Amino acid sequence: MSTTDGAASGKDRKYLPDFGLSSASAARVYDALLGGKDNFEADRNAAEVIEAHLPHSREAAALNRAALIRGVQYMARVAGVDQFLDIGCGLPTMKNTHDAAQEIIPGARVMYVDNDPMVLSHGRALLADNRTTTVITADLRDPKYILGHPRVSAFLDFDRPIGLLVVGMMMHLHDSEKPNEILAELMRPMCPGSHLFITTWPDTGHPAQHALSRACLETLGTGWLRSLDEVYDHFFGMELVPPGLEYLSRWYPEDPDGPDVMPFEEFEPYHWPLMAGIARKSSGAFD
Repeated sequence: MSTTDGAASGKDRKYLPDFGLSSASAARVYDALLGGKDNFEADRNAAEVIEAHLPHSREAAALNRAALIRGVQYMARVAGVDQFLDIGCGLPTMKNTHDAAQEIIPGARVMYVDNDPMVLSHGRALLADNRTTTVITADLRDPKYILGHPRVSAFLDFDRPIGLLVVGMMMHLHDSEKPNEILAELMRPMCPGSHLFITTWPDTGHPAQHALSRACLETLGTGWLRSLDEVYDHFFGMELVPPGLEYLSRWYPEDPDGPDVMPFEEFEPYHWPLMAGIARKSSGAFD
């Protein structure tokens, strides 16, 4: 991809939020929690507030990124998925989706979607010489725009399985934004064998979940808890690959009963907030 190809077009620019140093961004706060350098004072202050609510939240952020890698590599290695649509991809602080996928399938194609100006700038620079990975400016809240984007339809083959990643995003959508309708619109044109990969935090009653939700609502204005049943609804009854919807420290889709699966009794608070799941689309789904 050339940097020109990745630049925001006039239509894309409507999805760029106002870029200011005084307010925190979810992508940059996540970067700060992961120990990255692509953040500002407002983001670092927000990260400190989150840590005050949930000590060891940096470990929770690292667990989420590690789960991203495991999920992508499961889809590539086990399911044979070789094209991915990663919406809300965030900053390239650690190993990214294209690194994980292309480690297994060198020619795997990865389409990143984000609306954070810093994410887009870094993405264009990072991917300038990568012909099988690209990035566009768009917002998860407008799936019709994403699917209709000419570069998406040219880059991804919807007649072959696609891995849709919505990692760490669902908690930032309010119920009034109809998150399940967004997911359904994205999944509907994808062929059977496509996969939906979500990490999010549920409300199972653990104090750490409520602490993280309060912290994000205070600093970002988003971060809503949903019941476990509501989280399952994100998958529309599609078959979840083992181990199903599970806490990140127990979620190893390539080895769901393996030695790395952490017993609940060894959990610390930062192990509780986030869960992950991957579901496979079958014939007739979303008809």
